[in-house]
Amino acid sequence: MNKEFLFSLLLVFAVAATVTSQSPVQKILLHQNWTFSKQNTNKWYTAKVPGTVHTDLLNNKLIPDPYYRDNEKKLQWIGEANWNYQTTFTADASVLQKKHIELVFDGLDTYADVYLNGQLLLSANNMFRQWKAEIKQLLKPNNTLLICFSSAKNKVDSIAKSKLPFVLPDNPRTYARKAQYHFGWDWGPTFITCGIWKNVYLEAFNEKPKEKPFTAVNKVELVQEPDEHGKTFYFKIDNKPVYMKGANYIPSDMFTTRLTKADYRKILQLAKDANMNMLRVWGGGIYEDDAFYDLCDEMGIYIWQDFMFAGAMVPGDEAFFNNVKEEIRYQVKRLRHHKSIVLWSGNNEIDEAWHQWGWQKQFNLHGEDSARVWNDYVRLFRDSIAAWVNEFDGTRPYVSTSPANGWGRAKSITEGDSHYWGFWWGLEPVEIFEQKTGRFVSEYGMQAMPNYASIEKFTVPQDRFLFSDIINHHQKAGNGFAKIQSYLHRYFLDSTKVKQLSLQDYTYLTQCLQYYSFKNAIAIHRSKEPYNMGTLLWQLNDCWPVASWSITDYSREPKAAWYAVKEAYRTDVKPVKDSVYPKELVLTKPSFVIKHEGENLFSIVSNVNAKYVYLYKQQSFFAIDDNYFDLKAGQKKYLQVKNRYFSTKEIPQIKIKSLYDVLMK
Repeated sequence: MNKEFLFSLLLVFAVAATVTSQSPVQKILLHQNWTFSKQNTNKWYTAKVPGTVHTDLLNNKLIPDPYYRDNEKKLQWIGEANWNYQTTFTADASVLQKKHIELVFDGLDTYADVYLNGQLLLSANNMFRQWKAEIKQLLKPNNTLLICFSSAKNKVDSIAKSKLPFVLPDNPRTYARKAQYHFGWDWGPTFITCGIWKNVYLEAFNEKPKEKPFTAVNKVELVQEPDEHGKTFYFKIDNKPVYMKGANYIPSDMFTTRLTKADYRKILQLAKDANMNMLRVWGGGIYEDDAFYDLCDEMGIYIWQDFMFAGAMVPGDEAFFNNVKEEIRYQVKRLRHHKSIVLWSGNNEIDEAWHQWGWQKQFNLHGEDSARVWNDYVRLFRDSIAAWVNEFDGTRPYVSTSPANGWGRAKSITEGDSHYWGFWWGLEPVEIFEQKTGRFVSEYGMQAMPNYASIEKFTVPQDRFLFSDIINHHQKAGNGFAKIQSYLHRYFLDSTKVKQLSLQDYTYLTQCLQYYSFKNAIAIHRSKEPYNMGTLLWQLNDCWPVASWSITDYSREPKAAWYAVKEAYRTDVKPVKDSVYPKELVLTKPSFVIKHEGENLFSIVSNVNAKYVYLYKQQSFFAIDDNYFDLKAGQKKYLQVKNRYFSTKEIPQIKIKSLYDVLMK
């Protein structure tokens, strides 16, 4: 053989070997051919991965729409059952020849045993962790992957029962590292999901690339310094103080796997268009999808990121702490490159709950038991997570809880962040914020009904009267309608007349109330700058169709208050609070004229002053750039129809309602 040819051939082999040994990670998604079955039934149906058991049942027409009427009650059996998921897949030679092959789950919800070719690989118990297993020795050209999910409800109930008579406040859900809102909240239903809720894939490699070093994406400071009032609480971004205007964000569905990037864009665009610059990702939901944070980076929306703990004390055993540490490691490393994230926060309202909600008496926690529960809380949120955040990020501030002090304490107004619920829960007037605006108000709110077009989608005609069983089912807050009634009586209409309203008029009036409340609360908050340096209303969005504090509803369309917030959060002018209550206004019956003004433009004129003018269409949302506005007599207002051509023929379809139509009936 020619020596020169032999040398060249050897060189080729050497280069090939070098490329193979240093080749990047080969990633193979395993999202195909999945089926699922209720354990012990052997009836298998097509499954979608990523997904949840509820959406798989729905897609196979095995259950009705979970949000329709009171179907929630009829579907609780799903969360109490165990479910199996299975697929088959092939692995070709390019994968099998690699030195290392890992099976990776970016999210398993929640208690799951994973088997490959009949061998147990891992047992998962945290939906917020990434789970990996080395499978080089088990992988074959043809493979079967089986995942057995155990009911999270049954798991936590069993754990809680084993601890009796000791009870960890205030719900067995605290034992599960799972989205806490799945167990029900005061704006959401109970759907205890399971499933492969994130990507599942193989990673094959000879030598895994080293982790890239992390550097700060911007300079973020949370300034908490003593002053003559107490302590400041404000953000400095790249050395500049920033007044934060925004909202709290909850998961936008009970079944978040069906949210698309387009859904996230629409929801976040509503925040941006309302002149918000901050969202707080609330601690009872999920660490959001990558698309959410990518869009916040793109739109310039800052994120206050809670860790996923809310309204319950925590177990103190080593296994729980180790589990949480791996969760924090994974999530902080996953998210830390996002410039939108400016704060890590340990939990939602647990410190406040322990000190103010009467748990020690309610759950008979005294002496050593009480001390142990509190010490476990301190160890996790003030010591451990603080250290882990510093280890895995180290470039952003961390606070152990939100709020720093409960709304009944004087300190909640002079230092830290404040969840001020004297307005709403305490039935105090919105004017209370003149005396009770804290340094940074990170929760406050007022309820309203969802848009009427949304109500029509989850009801039948016989449900559409005030406080029907179905309407009540879509109100989860304790005494929610009674509280709304109290505020309507204060600001709009005598409570005896409220009961006589049609459901449609009641919906309109509650939305006017929410408009009035947020407009005036924000006006007061912003008038206190720089004492107050942030206002985050509760809440931006809904996870299902419901009466809630949200300023948009589950349809992803604005409620009346969204228009108020958009105006109140403008940067060029500060809002001015109303000088009179709406019920004190002298109202005259208006007559309106609508005129086509161009491709997507029309105008409206009233012959008299008109309040909360609402334009709508039957059974659909009318997307225009302003609504629930005030009109002065004879003054023309121009309105733009969003993202489409507007025809003259549509004008007769436009319905108009004003405050006169409801209050003067």
